[in-house]
Amino acid sequence: MEKFDSIRPYNESEFADAIKRITSHEYLPIVINTVFLNTNAEEYINNMKKYKTVRDFQHGFMRDAVENILKKTSTNFTYSGIENVSKDSCNMFVSNHRDIALDAAILCYVFALNDMECFEVAIGNNLLQGDFVIDIAGVNKMFKIMRSSNAKDLYRDSVLASEYMRHVINDKKESVWIAQRNGRTKDGDDKTELGVLKMFSLGNDKPFVENFEEINITPVAISYEYEPCDFYKTMELYISQSQKYVKEPGEDLRSIITGIMQPKGQINITVTPSITREELEYCDQFEKNVKFTTLAEMMDKRIYQGYKLYKTNYIAHDMLNNSNAHEEFYTKEDKEFFGGYMRQGLSKLPCANEENMKELEDIFLKMYANPVENKSH
Repeated sequence: MEKFDSIRPYNESEFADAIKRITSHEYLPIVINTVFLNTNAEEYINNMKKYKTVRDFQHGFMRDAVENILKKTSTNFTYSGIENVSKDSCNMFVSNHRDIALDAAILCYVFALNDMECFEVAIGNNLLQGDFVIDIAGVNKMFKIMRSSNAKDLYRDSVLASEYMRHVINDKKESVWIAQRNGRTKDGDDKTELGVLKMFSLGNDKPFVENFEEINITPVAISYEYEPCDFYKTMELYISQSQKYVKEPGEDLRSIITGIMQPKGQINITVTPSITREELEYCDQFEKNVKFTTLAEMMDKRIYQGYKLYKTNYIAHDMLNNSNAHEEFYTKEDKEFFGGYMRQGLSKLPCANEENMKELEDIFLKMYANPVENKSH
């Protein structure tokens, strides 16, 4: 067994067998009919069998799948900053994380549109449940980040993940996508976790500047007019205030499906300029922990400036602050519609009642308002 076999995606020699398993699985027609809606599943399955390489599959089936999801669930999709990525460069794309499946998939779609190689994607092993999901992830260049329960295993698995990402960038000459934090941002306040940056530094003994310059950190900002799983996120935040939130069986799958199929309004993704050597040298003047804190703040600032704010963000900020400060960005009808959307969705939550509705509304509004706060600072 090779060093990275336990976490890496499938290689080209394993692709054909994986496609055979995927195309013969009972779940595939359901997935195709969900994503493509009222289509001939058999036709898509036969086309899938023709793919010979990972690139063909990603630039063919997956590109079409994401395009259909965007057409069905968004009113407008935009992107910018692709000029910040050279076709010959290898980057560590560090993105804010709002949706389990779509954040990375949409960026990969943008790369496919521009005839650029898709990157490898870090995914928590807790999401890889069942052979079908494992195969889909494997042919989509997804590698596992192990969610370890004790400190010893966490360190070992973090070193392996760090070494693998450097292997992808330095040896395979490919890029990597990873979320800025462990799990999705629930409250709309995107912050790069220091643990992610410290993981990057494991597995080698290079000085700080050379260490991070080698992986070419490139922050990515994704913005949704309607936050994926916004009501489920509100419920989780509410419950977490008084007790440890425990996921129900199948909750991750529910979140994936809801995030993909929920109407999202407008969507934008921005690839920001990479962190420069000069910026790393600035971070390096501080003591160890402050180095990481300063770097995280630089990355967050890039992401905040890459946000595209929508009327939902401005409405929520004004509603939360009982203000009309941003009324130039929306109409009275927009505000009434958003308020109705919020109240109707929250009223359906199992935890909702008359006594806690105001608290639930505040949590919900903060989720949408925080990007306005972050971009203004």
